[in-house]
Amino acid sequence: MLRIVRPIIQTAATLLALYSAPVGAHSWVEQLMVIGPDGTFVGQPGYPRGNVLRDTPGFSDSAMTYLIPPNDQGSNAILPSTPICAPTQRTPNQTDGSPRLRAPVGAAIALRYQENGHVTLPDNPPGKPPNRGTVYIYGTTQPRENDTLLAIHKVWNRAGTGGDGRGVLLSARGFDDGRCYQINNGPISTTRQVLFPHEPDELMGADLWCQQDIVLPENLPTGEPYTLYWVWDWPTLGFNKRQEEIYTTCIDIDIIEGHVSHARFNVREDIVAQKDLNNAAIPSQLAELLRDQEGDEVRGHRTVTGPGFTPLLPPYPFPNATAQSTPTTLLTQTSSTAACGTGTPYKIGVPMDDSDSGNGN
Repeated sequence: MLRIVRPIIQTAATLLALYSAPVGAHSWVEQLMVIGPDGTFVGQPGYPRGNVLRDTPGFSDSAMTYLIPPNDQGSNAILPSTPICAPTQRTPNQTDGSPRLRAPVGAAIALRYQENGHVTLPDNPPGKPPNRGTVYIYGTTQPRENDTLLAIHKVWNRAGTGGDGRGVLLSARGFDDGRCYQINNGPISTTRQVLFPHEPDELMGADLWCQQDIVLPENLPTGEPYTLYWVWDWPTLGFNKRQEEIYTTCIDIDIIEGHVSHARFNVREDIVAQKDLNNAAIPSQLAELLRDQEGDEVRGHRTVTGPGFTPLLPPYPFPNATAQSTPTTLLTQTSSTAACGTGTPYKIGVPMDDSDSGNGN
């Protein structure tokens, strides 16, 4: 009898953990990939400074989580002296099995992270921005060990003229990329599992990771590292009060010989849809980036809708979809079941906190 009962108990416990996953973990950049001309990942992955892989014995989220301001500070103020990088990431260093990404100038890059329920269970905790906060990515060829958050965040701009001028803002987008999910029984997760199915793999399991796609600047020197600061700004918003909560990841990329021709990219969603979602960029993000780079529209980008749905996800086909010819990259989210859980309209990829003060000024 015990032989029968024990597997049943184990199975029940597994299902309970799987479908009632709390939002207890936080997020960081787990992996970087170069994006090829057809919108799929190519080459070998790269990793952040001081990376600790999840299969490392004794691993816990605290090994890769860097919270600003820290819980033990005694106040919610972000101090001018607060470093932008975790202690393990303040100087360039790579751990065994976690090399730097290698990429040429102009390459399109995907920074991949887990949503950990912050997207699919949006009311836990309450008071968070509808887009789950904004992710800013800054780049510099001149990183310093003593770089601070307040000297860079919402100070460095796209023109490279903000602050001390050592770096640029490469991207500012909502944490929710419009398709990522953790497996749980929330309506956002169950909807996206249908819209964006994929084969579970050793890296992501059954979850589908989020990503933020960027294009590396054209003027980078080869043979030298390029440093990225990934900053997830995830405040709690209340009546006349904002409680700061920021997480960062610091990353170096080895810039190698070569140059990427953006004219060769074809990011039509019907082309990328034929690819495995385990290894594909997000067409809407990539199309927007390449338009910014080339000053022209990337060919073939269009909206896709389906029966019973207002456009509420980045352009990407799903079963029984009807293609429309209107070019777009940002779609208004209004559905409480497949978007933000609160019915609050927002646009995928658009910063929503006080938000993009450094994005081009």
